[in-house]
Amino acid sequence: MAPNTENLTAVLVKTQDLRLEKRAIPEPKDDEVLLQMGCVGICGSDVHYLVHGQCATFILKAPMVIGHEGSGTVAKVGKNVKHLKPGDRVAIEPGVPCRTCSACVNGKYNLCPNIFFCATPPDNGNLCQYYTHNADFCYKLPDNMSLEEGAMMEPLSVGVHACTQAGLKFGDSVLITGCGPIGLVSLVAAKAMGASKIIMTDIVDHRLQVALKAGADAVIDVSKGTIDDHERQIKAVLGGDLPEITLDCTGFESSMRLAIRCTKTGGTIVLVGMGNSEMKLPLADALTREVVIKGVFRYRHCYPKAIEMVASGKANVKQFITHNFTLEQTLDAFDTARTGKGNPIKVMIHCSK
Repeated sequence: MAPNTENLTAVLVKTQDLRLEKRAIPEPKDDEVLLQMGCVGICGSDVHYLVHGQCATFILKAPMVIGHEGSGTVAKVGKNVKHLKPGDRVAIEPGVPCRTCSACVNGKYNLCPNIFFCATPPDNGNLCQYYTHNADFCYKLPDNMSLEEGAMMEPLSVGVHACTQAGLKFGDSVLITGCGPIGLVSLVAAKAMGASKIIMTDIVDHRLQVALKAGADAVIDVSKGTIDDHERQIKAVLGGDLPEITLDCTGFESSMRLAIRCTKTGGTIVLVGMGNSEMKLPLADALTREVVIKGVFRYRHCYPKAIEMVASGKANVKQFITHNFTLEQTLDAFDTARTGKGNPIKVMIHCSK
């Protein structure tokens, strides 16, 4: 049983109005577990909801518990749960699909139109002390992984899915546009999956240096020079060739233009970052060179791979956690994520400290 204490919860009441409220500790349903939350990372989408009240087509219309990059410790299990027990530490996959629609039946459950997804309106998230979740989407962490790393399995799964969508093979060269959290986890995922050389771009020198430290073979500051200059720089790194795969982790039109120009003929571009609904792009170039363009929406079947990458030492995600706060310091944590004070990469909130 969970201790009889309050359940401090971070609630986004409306745009620019994030509050801490005391709520009841929920009871798990038959197929659920009650989790004492350990860590929750702040995602860019969380900041979008705070600042703008929406992210892409998802609009905040009522108060919502924020947070979806979570890990925790099982406090109680529903009667049908057999694979977990109290005391188990888990990473929480925040999306629970309906399991019966055509997308779910075909294995693409991330595209389920009826999916519950933490902190995506109208669904509540898990930035709180106690939270219930479907047990099938809670993955036990090995002993050599921390709860901080468990929370990082959510963004890492985005990188794993992006590389999987790209069909990344051992020895492929990769261009990643954007050195934010998703670009960086895509970097470590691509390296773990066998990429030979990885080039990353950004406009912020600090982030480019983080990418180099994390294992990028070369970085390019795209705030300087022209797209022709950037193409020459990429070719110089790859011995005159272009990368087989480009992962756009920015959502910016300029980055997508670079992706189309600088992906090898017959190669693959994966659009990971969420940008404007309409853009002007040189699609004829991609068409005549048979460059495949794919999208990414969250992930599917990626948590076990992500956990194995970290547990085996092939992917270091802890290096990206730059700022740590307690649950009581949630407003300060979001201010850091929103303003960029102190050059944060991943801001982590510790719910049990």
